[in-house]
Amino acid sequence: MNDLGRTIEALLFLSPQPVGVADLAEAAEATAGQVEEAIGLLREDLVEGRRGVVLREVAGGFALAADPAAEAAGRRLLAKPRTPPLTQAQAETLAIVAYLQPISRPEITRIRGVSADSATATLLERGLIEAAGHSQFGAVLYRTSTQFLKLFGLRTLAELPDVARWDPDPQEQAQLRERLLRAGEVRVGNARPGELDGDERV
Repeated sequence: MNDLGRTIEALLFLSPQPVGVADLAEAAEATAGQVEEAIGLLREDLVEGRRGVVLREVAGGFALAADPAAEAAGRRLLAKPRTPPLTQAQAETLAIVAYLQPISRPEITRIRGVSADSATATLLERGLIEAAGHSQFGAVLYRTSTQFLKLFGLRTLAELPDVARWDPDPQEQAQLRERLLRAGEVRVGNARPGELDGDERV
């Protein structure tokens, strides 16, 4: 398969909807004739029974689809319950663990300003963090897991973005502090009992 053929295959893989020749040509910066020729070669390469995916012409465009032989296996895979997204509290807790590990739950709570019990328990249950011994005071220390690296596409923790990229200057710090104080005052004024546990979804 030539470079254009690989590009067309990648575009069809990325698109959730069938893509027409004109749109493929525009994206690939090629002529319609070149795209049609590439599609012909791709169709031969993805003929039914040879690969796990096949090329379909549907709804006025082209799309990649699973080989019919894999339908039963696909249904079993997609029938599994999907993992819900992280809440804001869980994401904050995970970021703290990632950058400050190993770290204890009391330390996480001090940094966040609210209880980290629920968020930490959920991250443990989902396998994103794991126990890493105890602090000198007996508290359990936590670190990120291999599952964390897989989820975020990291080879090692050294590939985490440098926090200095988000380090605000004094003026930005003052502005941020003022915004947080105003938001906190509004939140406390509007909150009902039991709402300030830090684990609400966004």
